[in-house]
Amino acid sequence: MHSSVLSLPLVIERRRAFTVLAVMLVLACASILFSCVVGSVSLSVPELLSALGDMLRGEPASLAGTLLELRLGRALSAFVTGATLALAGVMMQALLRNPLADPYVLGVSGGAAVGALFAMLFFTAAWLIDIAAFGGAVAVAFLLLLLAYRDLRGNTGADGGAPMLLLTGVIVASGCGALVALMLSLAPDNRLRGMVFWLIGDLSSTQMRWLPWTIWLGALVFAIRVARAVNVLALHAEAAATLGIRVGRLRQGLFLCSALLTASAVSSAGSIGFIGLIVPHACRFAWGPDHRLLFPAATLAGGSFLVLADTLARSVLAPQQLPVGVITALIGVPIFLLQLHHIHRK
Repeated sequence: MHSSVLSLPLVIERRRAFTVLAVMLVLACASILFSCVVGSVSLSVPELLSALGDMLRGEPASLAGTLLELRLGRALSAFVTGATLALAGVMMQALLRNPLADPYVLGVSGGAAVGALFAMLFFTAAWLIDIAAFGGAVAVAFLLLLLAYRDLRGNTGADGGAPMLLLTGVIVASGCGALVALMLSLAPDNRLRGMVFWLIGDLSSTQMRWLPWTIWLGALVFAIRVARAVNVLALHAEAAATLGIRVGRLRQGLFLCSALLTASAVSSAGSIGFIGLIVPHACRFAWGPDHRLLFPAATLAGGSFLVLADTLARSVLAPQQLPVGVITALIGVPIFLLQLHHIHRK
């Protein structure tokens, strides 16, 4: 009798987590479906079903089939990009123990920007731009790892070297920003618009690729496995090592995963802001700080949010398309201010 009473809160908590994740999964599928239907040319439900049948047969010959193929690929790219940024944001906030941390705070996105703009300045192939952006982000991540390895390895202290890592990242980001400004000032007019759109964040030229999905799923599996340890680190940072947590290895894993996630997202769609900052806070405010729920819920919420934002970006002034980074910022700023005001009142 006594053990059953003790296990009752655990059962309720598991049911709540399952319900939240099930609802978020349904919302993610609904957002992708909504993105496939809405656009400069809308698709009715019968047209959507017919186009889906054409796609499954490998014969998207109709206009509806072609539209569905293009929109579905873009929606899936938007989902994995948003999910990646949200998961990276949760990891970065857990690593730095700073609620204002986001995937771009350590300068990894600056390295991607340097690589992408360099490729845009001297080459035209899209695959070269993606490779250069990913390579630049990974190079900056490893540079930060070398410079702050001793701080990441440390097992003592509540901050665990976070201020030194943050300061190093800000300095590296400043250097990358100077290189970006230099390349923008040297860029010819016929390439400047594309470079600026990439910096703002744009999904118009993205393609469905498996590497971002592989990186996201691998990082999500890692996050779920270490969620309990992250909870202990968040609540009992000073005593985490004595409680059996390998703090140094955990911090290194969080840093590497968040860096890879950021590199993947930025190389695919540019510097799309606010998702890695707003979505983790919104999910933490709605469902609490338990990372066992926060990691998967935030990544589903981030993917759904970017799909809807991208749908708005390509349809609000159709046929003209807006950079999705502008939409996320316009939505994110008032939401974040409302969250801060509510937290201050509490």
